[in-house]
Amino acid sequence: MLLLGIDTATRRIGVVLASENGLLGRVEIGGPEDRARPRHAEALAPAIRYLCGECSVSLRQLSAVAVGIGPGMFTGLRVGVTTAKVLAQTLRVPVIPIPSLDLLAYPLRHSRSLIVPAIDARRHEVYYAIYRPVPGGVQRDSEYELGSPDDLAGEIAARGEETLVCGDGAQRFAASFHDLDRVELAGAAHAAPSLSALAELAIARYEREEFSPPSEVLPMYLRRSDAEIAWQSRSA
Repeated sequence: MLLLGIDTATRRIGVVLASENGLLGRVEIGGPEDRARPRHAEALAPAIRYLCGECSVSLRQLSAVAVGIGPGMFTGLRVGVTTAKVLAQTLRVPVIPIPSLDLLAYPLRHSRSLIVPAIDARRHEVYYAIYRPVPGGVQRDSEYELGSPDDLAGEIAARGEETLVCGDGAQRFAASFHDLDRVELAGAAHAAPSLSALAELAIARYEREEFSPPSEVLPMYLRRSDAEIAWQSRSA
């Protein structure tokens, strides 16, 4: 089988091609240190075309499309999820949706610590969840949450366990975690959802037939967008 994976939950635009034999190639544009205006709408389609060209793959060869569904940046998620759904509908293949926090946690599954991915949600908040390593992967030990860095730091402190914090939210608000005992930051290599994890998890789900028709795939929004909040304020 041949799979295209897309993740646009953060400032990084990520595209990956993979088969059951491993990765064929990937493209990453931008990242947490890139403070320019995110260009998801302009850059995603050209990135897909470039990757397919470099790997000598036609979109018609795809068996499925995987997509990180967030939580994350509203515009980025809309672009990524919509692109994945349109491609899947056009090619008549299924979509495999995977939460982007899962994609941050999975590469750290060999840790003996709690794993806490945190995605920058702007407004001095982060999206986060708490995971435990289990044989072969990770198991989520909380809901997908939205809160301030201090809220997350308080929850970590209350658990009192060895903890590894990752994601661009951990980088941006590192000061909130520095004084916590038994807590480490994973560093820049784990700032964005892993494209390798997206490919690996999606292919495993495809083989188990755990996929969705495009019409049922939606972004994971944990709060209203800035535009919705501004409209309500004006209406009030």
